[in-house]
Amino acid sequence: MSDTALDPVDLTARLVRCPSVTPVEGGALTLLDGMLSTAGFSCTRVDRNGTANLFARWGARGAARSLGFNGHTDVVPPGDSALWRFDPFSAQIDGGKLYGRGACDMKSGVAAFAAAAIDFVSQTPPNGAVVLAITGDEEGDATDGTVALLDWMEQEGERLSHCIVGEPTCPNVMGEMIKNGRRGSMTVRLTAAGTQGHAAYPHRARNPLPALVALLNRLARHPLDNGNANFDPSTLALTTIDTGNPASNVIPARADATLNIRFNDQHSGESLARWLRAEASAVTAQTGITFDLKIKVSGESFVTDPGWFTDLVTDAVQAETGRRPVLSTSGGTSDARFIKNHCPVVEIGLVGSSMHQVDEHVETAHIHQLKAIYSRILTAYFSAP
Repeated sequence: MSDTALDPVDLTARLVRCPSVTPVEGGALTLLDGMLSTAGFSCTRVDRNGTANLFARWGARGAARSLGFNGHTDVVPPGDSALWRFDPFSAQIDGGKLYGRGACDMKSGVAAFAAAAIDFVSQTPPNGAVVLAITGDEEGDATDGTVALLDWMEQEGERLSHCIVGEPTCPNVMGEMIKNGRRGSMTVRLTAAGTQGHAAYPHRARNPLPALVALLNRLARHPLDNGNANFDPSTLALTTIDTGNPASNVIPARADATLNIRFNDQHSGESLARWLRAEASAVTAQTGITFDLKIKVSGESFVTDPGWFTDLVTDAVQAETGRRPVLSTSGGTSDARFIKNHCPVVEIGLVGSSMHQVDEHVETAHIHQLKAIYSRILTAYFSAP
């Protein structure tokens, strides 16, 4: 398929020039709103708590078949601009690559599916609805982004039959991987409470550090599982241990630690929380040191089962890249973790090797290729029985 109307590289550049560092909208959603409205999409800003979001639908509400695309226009901070080859919001093209913060993650993906959708509905109006749900709150806490869009859709009676998330999914080469699921993610902040005292008189204090170390050792040494057909083994990583104690001769009154768990469908956030609290209680029984656990589950694990929808997406990728992508649940979290409660969802996007880095970039040829993949998915989806 060829790009006959909207140039997704030009649209990517225009989006990158919008300094939309979370939670600032930066003009990116305003740009898309105007473009999609002109193309006949019914557009609604679904802003919540200062976060900008855009819902755009072509076709009738409640259509029997509705294909959605989801993505985000917010980006992480660029860091020290002096370390970049080009200004991080200049969208400079050099050597066949477009540079800028968000070029890879994921303004190119948004540009590709927006351009594909606009061309598709203008050239081959489908018997159904095409929906774009774009958020300005994916890189932050994600509490008022795609979640807000889904809440609004529930209230308004808007439905998706299936959804494509345009996040980068390919580790090294274009078309090598589709994400048909994601691991769950949990962050745990542990506080061990003791009694401060002089290091020369430890019997007069209650040192929380040995108990905290014992608990962390129990957790880190415990294999969560061996993985399964859909997922790699779950992982637990200790990320920090802190006492805030500058004195070498003082036993601290408290000590803190943080850990992150990425878990597969052999667990849930609730089951892991029960295990963590049981381990903490066991160490408390041995040491007398009490623990406070603050647990945040960013998302539960999920899998979109292989079937006609994953086959349709896989076929489109192979037709445009010559490569048969594998289905994978690897990597971090994405907004697919929210959409999976609404409808079947898969992710397909660009090579993500430069995302969040200095000199973030994307090959311009890959942006055209991704638009062609999305165009092919749209054609196949609305042609299928």
